[in-house]
Amino acid sequence: MKKKEAINKQKIKDERLRRTRLYVPGNNPAMVQNASIYGADSLIFDLEDSIPLNEKDAARYLVRNALQNLDFSKIEVTVRINSLETEYCLKDLEAIIPTKPDGILLPKTELLEDVLTIDKELARIEKENNLPIGKIQIMPIIESALGVLNIEKIASGPRVTVIGLGGEDLTADIGAKRTKSGKELEYIASRIILACAANKIQAIDTVFTDINDPQGLFEIAKKAIEIGFQGKSIIHPSQVEPVHRAFMPTEIEIAKAEKIVNAYKDSIKRGLGVISVDGRMIDLPVVIRSERILKRAKAGLATDE
Repeated sequence: MKKKEAINKQKIKDERLRRTRLYVPGNNPAMVQNASIYGADSLIFDLEDSIPLNEKDAARYLVRNALQNLDFSKIEVTVRINSLETEYCLKDLEAIIPTKPDGILLPKTELLEDVLTIDKELARIEKENNLPIGKIQIMPIIESALGVLNIEKIASGPRVTVIGLGGEDLTADIGAKRTKSGKELEYIASRIILACAANKIQAIDTVFTDINDPQGLFEIAKKAIEIGFQGKSIIHPSQVEPVHRAFMPTEIEIAKAEKIVNAYKDSIKRGLGVISVDGRMIDLPVVIRSERILKRAKAGLATDE
């Protein structure tokens, strides 16, 4: 218990909106150059699965140079490095960390020790480059049965602010058939969402691989929101719009959320300990959920303008 508390003290408070996290192949100069115009909330420059072995070095330096020289404005910029068991992992960190990305995605995370190892390497590189210690986030991806079984410990790790579900590798690992509905991942998704909620961090749903089915993507994104995911990973710029549309609350949801948040603010102002809306008692978790709804609505309206 004390060990978990000590780890959690090192966490970064982060409530950034991550409806969409767009994978950008690190070996594609055009996509890297234009990544900031696609409209995604977060960019993931990929050095792992989308990169052939003979292009690993070139992709690493292309991404490094992009992070050094391009202006991504307020978009979150992250990099998916190669996994710990490869020879490329440390090379990726050495090249990328000095560019000060917002976060590092750690694929195939299976143990808390994986997170602790990356945290230690980040701290070393940050120190060597006179960077603030602990600011760069760690974003594990759960892609194996072992990772799922250890999700509670992984979610408690230092710097961990976001955990992603890697559905393709995970279904292969457990021998499940990958379906568009994602029914084979429902239990696993619940485990990840609960672990993230318990540690006050975000859970991000897996990719939808059919880029020619925007309606299917919209429907699966709606389901992801309903069960507690706070964003979805995507693999093509055309997938930004359907996912953002799925995250846009209805007018009824917005009106209800506004009423709850306003009632809460009024109760604080008047020093009241009890909040009541339409005859129902409202507690703090409901207020927080309402604030998230309004945040998504504001982002959606800004996109439409």
